[in-house]
Amino acid sequence: MRKSKPLLTLLHNNHNQNPNLFHLLPKPFSSLPQQQQPHLVSQIFTVLSQPQWRKNPSFNTLIPSLTPTHLSSLFNLDLHPLTALNFFKWINHQHGFTHTVHSYQPLLFILLRNGFLRAAENVRNSMIKSCASIQDARFVLNLLRLMNTTHHENLAFKLSVTSYNRLLMLLSQFDLVDELNSLFKDMLEDGVLPNLVTFNTMLNVHCKMGNVVVGKVYFCGLIKSGFCCDTFTYTSLILGYCKNHELENAYKVFEIMPEEGCRRNEVSYTNLIHGFCEAGKVDEALELFFRMKEDGCFPTVRTYTVLVDALCELGKEAEALKFFEEMVERRCVPNVYTYTVFIDYFCKVGKMEEGMRVLETMLEKRLASSAVPFNALIAGYCKQAMMEDAVGVLDLMKLNKVCPNDRTYNELICGFCGRKSMDRAMALVNRMFENNLSPNFITYNTLIHGLCNAGMVDSAWRLHHLMIEDGFIPDQRTFCSFIDCLSKMGKVVEACQVFESLKEKHVEANEFIYTALIDGYCKAEKFDDAKLLFKKMLAEGCLPNSITFNVLLDGLRKEGKVEDAILFVDDMGKFNLKPTVHTYTILIEEILKESDFNRANRFLDQMISSGCQPNVVTYTAFIKAYCSQGRLQDAEEMVVKIKEEGIVPDCTVYNLLINAYGCIGQLDNAFGVLKRMFDTGCEPSLQTHFILMKHLVVEKHNISVDNADIWKIIDFEIITTLFERMVEHGCVPNVNTYNKLIVGLCKVEHLSIAFRLLNHMRENGISPSEIIHNSLLSGCCKLGMHEEALRLLDSMMECNHLAHLESYKLLICWLFEQSNKEKAEAIFHRLLNCGYNYDEVVWKVLIDGLAKKGYVDECSQLRNIMEKNGCRLHSKTQTMLTQELNGT
Repeated sequence: MRKSKPLLTLLHNNHNQNPNLFHLLPKPFSSLPQQQQPHLVSQIFTVLSQPQWRKNPSFNTLIPSLTPTHLSSLFNLDLHPLTALNFFKWINHQHGFTHTVHSYQPLLFILLRNGFLRAAENVRNSMIKSCASIQDARFVLNLLRLMNTTHHENLAFKLSVTSYNRLLMLLSQFDLVDELNSLFKDMLEDGVLPNLVTFNTMLNVHCKMGNVVVGKVYFCGLIKSGFCCDTFTYTSLILGYCKNHELENAYKVFEIMPEEGCRRNEVSYTNLIHGFCEAGKVDEALELFFRMKEDGCFPTVRTYTVLVDALCELGKEAEALKFFEEMVERRCVPNVYTYTVFIDYFCKVGKMEEGMRVLETMLEKRLASSAVPFNALIAGYCKQAMMEDAVGVLDLMKLNKVCPNDRTYNELICGFCGRKSMDRAMALVNRMFENNLSPNFITYNTLIHGLCNAGMVDSAWRLHHLMIEDGFIPDQRTFCSFIDCLSKMGKVVEACQVFESLKEKHVEANEFIYTALIDGYCKAEKFDDAKLLFKKMLAEGCLPNSITFNVLLDGLRKEGKVEDAILFVDDMGKFNLKPTVHTYTILIEEILKESDFNRANRFLDQMISSGCQPNVVTYTAFIKAYCSQGRLQDAEEMVVKIKEEGIVPDCTVYNLLINAYGCIGQLDNAFGVLKRMFDTGCEPSLQTHFILMKHLVVEKHNISVDNADIWKIIDFEIITTLFERMVEHGCVPNVNTYNKLIVGLCKVEHLSIAFRLLNHMRENGISPSEIIHNSLLSGCCKLGMHEEALRLLDSMMECNHLAHLESYKLLICWLFEQSNKEKAEAIFHRLLNCGYNYDEVVWKVLIDGLAKKGYVDECSQLRNIMEKNGCRLHSKTQTMLTQELNGT
């Protein structure tokens, strides 16, 4: 990402050539073509030259086209300064013209050139007040500092103590601490004496940042300069101590305020209440809250919001709602943050409908004007994997004319990455650009992590190059994603190469990076390499975490060294680590393989006594062992036990029971377990249906079947039998049932049965999901069933389902092979209209598809189509494509 030259440097470099600052400052962007600007300016100038200019009807057509750039040109003409000032005010009041720092600038200059210093002072203060962003603040700061130091007689404009204070407060508002410290230094060097407001501003900003030590320096300066501390002074100190978690010191300041003749106010109380809440001392916070009234203070919206947030954090929903009701009764109007606290809470506890109702209330009250509450709800839906609802909130933002910000998109991208829906995650980058946003560091890292998790390492590397090109430096998390992905893919040599390259990239390997590579070695059964890397990790001063030990434990058990693994657990204490639930579970699983239930139970007792609560995986090890021995009564009792402990059995538990009943020929009991799954809301997996079909095959043919051969035997008749038995036991096949079976059939290339199943679900009034469509489409493309694939693609478009890019690639390449250029281009047009990330379209369809197959001319044609459609490609992607087309 290119950095623009700092404005102040630019102005200094040009000052000697042309001392007129008005001409040197960059002009704002104008929406009108260059040739139209002089005409508009001259028209307005002509009107303003008339005595009754305010009544001129031509302004109704001229003002809507006016921009800050036009004002610059207008005020640079021979216009009377008071006319300029009056026109400046009039267009705001009469025509709603929104003044920016760029429109104040030319007015300030015309007043100064003509000696209207008092009016210029007012305009300067209004200019400071108009700053709406960090960019505005820096622009104004650089401009006013330069004018303060210039010797040009017409534009020299020294900063007064009032202007210095206003600038300091502005910089404080945007947390521009470095600029603030520098300006304070300029103030002293300029001979302008700080007053109480100056010291209070400096003290407050540093306390707000938690820099109490620096804040105290300004506190001492305030005292030495002979000023008396006021409520604002002490309240700032309270804030600083609370930020530093020094509650005792904060309370001392709070207590001495009356002694020093300073009245405590609502902010003093709220800062301290917030400090107690942040420290988890809600009872002390509540005590302060009830004390406010005695001190003549009344809770503000922030006071209530802080307490409501703290109570929600503790799960005390009823108490939080009671405070909210009291707040409303006292006519203390809840603000966007109050409502957002409730949205956050409801999302956290999974009450998504309540969260949506809160947002709807905000919309009714016209309080949802920013992205904050929408982002909270989007984050909640994403955590619940309810991505359609999350995208629905984004659409709701658009409907209510609320602009999404980078966090909005990052939350959605993270949600889609969690579901491995990388096409949709990448497509959101396009929508960011459409909203004048660009991917930031978090966006890139999230996408790279998601692509790696989905096994799309080539796309992840390409995105990594784009990240660097945009000025972001990959960090430990970036490289950990690559090493972890390559390790899981069995490419441990490549993972090691990435690890070895870290030094030259000035990235220090942390415990997560080491652990990822150690895990890769263990998975590849390179146990000696894993142990050597662990020793290197310790030698480099990188301390392992509990996951590192668990990975090595897993490696030791794969080597068959269970006793060594047990001894290895003792080494965790040397690093101040305790065995986790996963640690104990690994050991229990291995011991139960030897059917040593007594020893396994001793480890379970040890686990519980150490304060480590067993989870469903721990108990599953016992259930698996019981089932393998045919001890189904014991297994069922274990299921009852874990339910009593508040642990919800998962799919694996039910699958073990189903298989165990099937193995002893009790298929009715097996389907009874399936019914229990349905009743508890546990979604059966492909493995669940596979197990049931396996036992139905055994029952029908009275033969023994290996798991590896079952898919060769399964036919449509077995599936219909499965459905009939499911219905008999009250388990009516749903879209999930069809999803799992069709996906499984497509994986083993039984497409004829998969299509029969597709027709079966339609006959039963169930619409195919996007997963089903994509599985069938992918299978057709791989098996060369292109005509069927094209029909499926049409069906998907009708259902508004997004086809995977890989399928598009295979179809487009096949159509070009068939010399069906027209159809290929039509499919490509359709692809672009689906909102895919354009860079990814180039990577997968053009580079990995056409270019690698030698269709260079066809590839160029599709690139032209993208350019005509206005598709925004990254410069790095353009370079990649050009290199591919040129064969370099």
